[in-house]
Amino acid sequence: MTEPFAVPVPRGYRVGDWEVREPLATGAFGSVYAARRTDGPERRPDTRGRTRTRPGEQLPRTAALKFLPTGTGTPRQLTHLRELIDREVELLRRLRRPRLIRMYETLVVDDPGCPALDGATVLVLERAAGSLSALLAAGPRPADGPVLLAHVCEGLAQLHRAGWVHGDLKPANVLLMADGSARLADFNMAAELEGTHGYTPAFSTPDYTPPELLWAEIGERGRRIRPSADVWAFGVLAHLLLAGSFPLPGGTPSARRDAAVAYARGTEELRLAAGLPDTWREIVRDCLARTHADRIGTEALLRRVTAAAGTGRPPRRAGSGRRHRRTTVLATAAAAAALLGYGLDAWHGVGEKTDAAGYGAAELRTDRGVPPRYRRLIVDAAHGCPRPDVSPALIAALLKAESDFDADLADPGTHEYGIARWTPSVLRWWLRDDGIPASATPAPPLTPEVSIPAVGRYLCFIDAHLKAGLPGDRRVLDAAGYRTSYKKVNAAGGIPPAYRAYGARVARYLAEYAP
Repeated sequence: MTEPFAVPVPRGYRVGDWEVREPLATGAFGSVYAARRTDGPERRPDTRGRTRTRPGEQLPRTAALKFLPTGTGTPRQLTHLRELIDREVELLRRLRRPRLIRMYETLVVDDPGCPALDGATVLVLERAAGSLSALLAAGPRPADGPVLLAHVCEGLAQLHRAGWVHGDLKPANVLLMADGSARLADFNMAAELEGTHGYTPAFSTPDYTPPELLWAEIGERGRRIRPSADVWAFGVLAHLLLAGSFPLPGGTPSARRDAAVAYARGTEELRLAAGLPDTWREIVRDCLARTHADRIGTEALLRRVTAAAGTGRPPRRAGSGRRHRRTTVLATAAAAAALLGYGLDAWHGVGEKTDAAGYGAAELRTDRGVPPRYRRLIVDAAHGCPRPDVSPALIAALLKAESDFDADLADPGTHEYGIARWTPSVLRWWLRDDGIPASATPAPPLTPEVSIPAVGRYLCFIDAHLKAGLPGDRRVLDAAGYRTSYKKVNAAGGIPPAYRAYGARVARYLAEYAP
């Protein structure tokens, strides 16, 4: 089972000059598909409201189509969605600079025979080679991280000069092009400035949201936002890209959100990584000042970032001059992760060239019985946690010990279900990646698509709360904390006696699954 798409579009569907190919990504407000341009006579749905960003320009042979629905919903939902569509279309029309993802045209589907798509807005975007989130998940931190950060900062400066705030800067919204450059994408949350402020929907990713917005009042027009919010997000992104961790403590987004609030109130400090170069340490610190007024301005930030990265001058347009030496690396990383980032966080994980049986082979052996259909879920669940002990091999070993990979397991006597033996009332707290418990307790059966990502989040929390210096393999201690609780492991000074046989099984499977 795969993540349901917000806008399901069948392969081969024609809209305008485009034929839909494989799905790429989906999110709450839209879905992205690869597409190729066609000039054949086949019947296709009519389109209305067609707009070219540059009338008469030659369209590329391939593109990414972002479908934004206008289907059934409450009037309030439809109004909100319409505002998001209008915001993104307007911004992409006005800004066609190298550091922002390019939009070629907009279409509106006119297809009464297909009610699910009739009226959908389609953004025709240039297709990227990958996303920063995919690159981070695929392996070690990239050596050219400073250059990528310079590109991101250039994109923010272009936005801010034009009077816009991005509002949702994060790795998934940084796209990597075939020439090795980075561009900003997904402007659903973008706000046009009215003086010093703009207004954005009351939604953002907690890890990249400045403290003042975590408790901001939400008015009729949404939440007030300043360019300094993007500067804060850039500081978090820079620390993650250069140091491999978040600058505020916590094993979950919820814990880090609480730490950000405590930091703004003066009761918590930044914990910048020791290995962060001094120049970048000062840049990150100035981005993450406690108040928006104390943060560095965008133009000053751009000067310091380009100096630190050694770029020094505005970039040439993509496609001109020599190809960047990272082209092969990016293509490999994109293929390995099978991801493209158009600001949509629920990755479909399918494609014509996706090899599920070999996914994550550098971290999880392919010859030891881990079912191929679960490999992507396991590897991606581990990559969602920045703590090194929470690895794909640990999650696979835990699932083997819990259920022998039995997705249909049901044990009403202990009230445990599914591949990870979740108790539904506990699972409720780990269903979401923003640290907020689900509004309702899930009911069995519990699918692997629900259970396995939650295992990664819970293990991340446990690993952050186990005492330092406990005897034994930290990964096995994490698994014991999953089976009982981190408090019991801490109190016992290691694996409690009743769970030592369980720990031994996990250790045995770890030895089998780790490369």
